Amino acid sequence: MIPQRRDTPTVWIGAVPMGSQHPIVIQSMTNTATADVAATVSQIKELVTAGSELVRLTVNDFDAMAAIPEIVDQLEASGITVPLVGDFHYNGHVLLTKYPKSAAYLSKFRINPGNVGKGSAHYDHFDTMIKVAIDLGKAVRIGVNFGSLDPDVFTQMMNENASKTVPDSFKEVVYRAMIHSALDSLSRATTLGLGVDRLVISTKMSDVQDLIAVYQRLAAQCPHVIHLGLTEAGGGLKGVASSAAALSVLLQQGIGDTIRVSLTPEPGTPRSQEVSVCKTLLQSMGFRYFMPSVTSCPGCGRTNSDRFVKLAQSVGHYIESRMPYWKTHHPGVEQMVVAVMGCVVNGPGESKHANIGISFPGSSEKPGIPVYQDGQLTHTLRGDKAEDAFFELLETYVSQRYQPCSG
Repeated sequence: MIPQRRDTPTVWIGAVPMGSQHPIVIQSMTNTATADVAATVSQIKELVTAGSELVRLTVNDFDAMAAIPEIVDQLEASGITVPLVGDFHYNGHVLLTKYPKSAAYLSKFRINPGNVGKGSAHYDHFDTMIKVAIDLGKAVRIGVNFGSLDPDVFTQMMNENASKTVPDSFKEVVYRAMIHSALDSLSRATTLGLGVDRLVISTKMSDVQDLIAVYQRLAAQCPHVIHLGLTEAGGGLKGVASSAAALSVLLQQGIGDTIRVSLTPEPGTPRSQEVSVCKTLLQSMGFRYFMPSVTSCPGCGRTNSDRFVKLAQSVGHYIESRMPYWKTHHPGVEQMVVAVMGCVVNGPGESKHANIGISFPGSSEKPGIPVYQDGQLTHTLRGDKAEDAFFELLETYVSQRYQPCSG
């Protein structure tokens, strides 16, 4: 059973709604120099093609800010209208006021309370950015990061803790400081006039257990739309596993309206990998469906060939190649389950539970290859052409099972 999400208002980021009444939104971030328009546009296209519904850009200097209109114009000329988010640190108040046209082209501003100025300048700079958002009707994400936590807030809370007879742990103070910074900024933004339908909040950390703990507390104190992400997750399997571990716990508890998986890029790995991980995570938990899933076994001493392994890979590639057509002509196909199994132990059972499944014979089993559709044995394949025959059956099944609605 899919858990009920906590009740939050709807926040529109351009034409993309987020909140408890809408699907969990996938977002990503470019790592190009934003002033390099060609490279940035190219990467945004890659991310959108992969499935990103919101793309964040680094806006760190005048050149980056000045490039925003041209980036948007080139994207729209290609038919891409993905909302863009400006990621501002330190000088956002200057950039947003000096480049009002660029500010208008952005759909959301990301503000980190720890990086908007120190002392008396803190609220002046923060207020300036919020007022621009109000004037332009833009949304704002107030994003607190452990690595850039407001030093004034943290120092004050550490001093208060040190004066206690029994001081709290360092982590406990960090959690409180993170939440205090987020909620204080949230309160100030709403006092200035930014509506709850324009506010998103996050408290991102780099440790799985810390992230879970701080977001659980934030959700209990805040009815606003929440962005989830394990910051500085790392790369490769570590980054994927850590992000999935943290986000899945919170999503299962109904916390989170939009997510990003932040992976350190590896040579030769596309930036869009972080989008693919988000999609796989949401689909594996049953929150959203993007393409049919393939159930396959890992193989063991009973499996006597690698045919089922190769077919499982081929089925995945086939589904990817057919999805542009299937998605348009066969609505609902995203929830189809295909099983490719390697022996009699679990093969028939998994195949029967899938929409369509094939079970190769293992060691000492009869050579026939049964195919099941909607729980019923429909075909028994044999020979070297069994794989080709299965693809034909798969295509026929999709065309018959997922027919477009008439009228």
